[in-house]
Amino acid sequence: MKRENSNKSYKKALELFPRGVNSPVRAFQAVYGYPIFIVRGEGSRTWDADGNEFIDFCCSWGPLILGHNNKYVREKIIETTLNGTSFGTPTMQENELGELILKNNSKIEKIRFVNSGTEAVMSAVRLARGYTGRDKILKFSGCYHGHVDHLLVKAGSGLATFGESSSAGVPQSFAKETIVCELNNKEAVEKAFEEFGNEIACILIEPIPANNGLLIQDKEFLEFLRGITTKNGSLLIFDEVISGFRIGFEGASGYFGIQPDILTYGKIIGGGMPVGAYGASREIMSFIAPEGPVYQAGTLSGNPVAMAAGSAQVTQCLEEGFYEKLEKKTHKFVNEINDFAKANDFNVKVFSVGSIFWFAFTDLEKVQKAEEIDLQSMEIYKIFHNELLERGIYFAPSGYEVGFISAAHTEEDLKITVNAVKESLEVALKN
Repeated sequence: MKRENSNKSYKKALELFPRGVNSPVRAFQAVYGYPIFIVRGEGSRTWDADGNEFIDFCCSWGPLILGHNNKYVREKIIETTLNGTSFGTPTMQENELGELILKNNSKIEKIRFVNSGTEAVMSAVRLARGYTGRDKILKFSGCYHGHVDHLLVKAGSGLATFGESSSAGVPQSFAKETIVCELNNKEAVEKAFEEFGNEIACILIEPIPANNGLLIQDKEFLEFLRGITTKNGSLLIFDEVISGFRIGFEGASGYFGIQPDILTYGKIIGGGMPVGAYGASREIMSFIAPEGPVYQAGTLSGNPVAMAAGSAQVTQCLEEGFYEKLEKKTHKFVNEINDFAKANDFNVKVFSVGSIFWFAFTDLEKVQKAEEIDLQSMEIYKIFHNELLERGIYFAPSGYEVGFISAAHTEEDLKITVNAVKESLEVALKN
């Protein structure tokens, strides 16, 4: 595979940006080689600066559920842009997308649009603190909620601990307001509430953690979190930046049949444009400025281009059988690979939920905690990723990241990919 133009572009990028990228995982440090520079996408495919063609399972990290350059989304973006890109005022496009979401998602009664998933979660936590009058939050190791100071926190030693900052530049005083527990550890959560129950504003969790592997949780654990927050006057926040509108229109909350107090969503509601959102009941959302005392604002929040793209995408997701077809494709893809791995006694499993999947080099029947991920498996993934890339298959450049199947992936795409995966596994596991 030719990489001259991508390599040349990356060397130039190294002069301009930290490690040549504007988001860390893109630097290919968790796999082999330099990153590839994508110049075009169409349907299930992307093309790089050297003309190499890939079947893409990254899908811009999930939002492109319809595939690249969807005709209806593209036309809406062009149509809207012809009238201007941003006004800093209310627009009809905001009303259209807001109504589409609220009419078809029973989990929230009001919504506020922002510009990213990080911003959505940051605002949701502030809302929980403002609503409860409490300061502490409880989160889980293995869940990622964006690069906000009080969320870039990892667990210390002990069952339920005050966190330690996981990034330079995050004051320890911020971390002291964050309690970190292991996923699926009821005892740790109970201990935290015994000690700090009247200080905890919220529990924040990815109901389907998908930023550190695909750590599918038991419904019983999520129901336990719902119960203990209600009992203690705390709020339950579901971070559905990845799972929302991806595994179903109501995301993981609909999948598990659980009603959180606040939900957060990401770029999938904007057709891949820069957008995020958080929503809750009318009562809780009444605390948001200018209606209430919790301040949150954004010049580009609800900008017409992102809103129009979102309406175009969401409308297509509402078509009858849309999510069922995606899940059926994903199940077939995953089952073929798992059957092959089992028949060849390969130490790999593919886990999936909805149209999200993850390759885990493990002998465990399920992986539900970050602590259960074998670090050695990341070395295997490096080889696996490189072999796939050489065969024209683009997976995320990190073994901790999940993959996505879109409506644009055809049976032929998946057949080609299954064969490439089989060949790549044979090389990776033998090495």
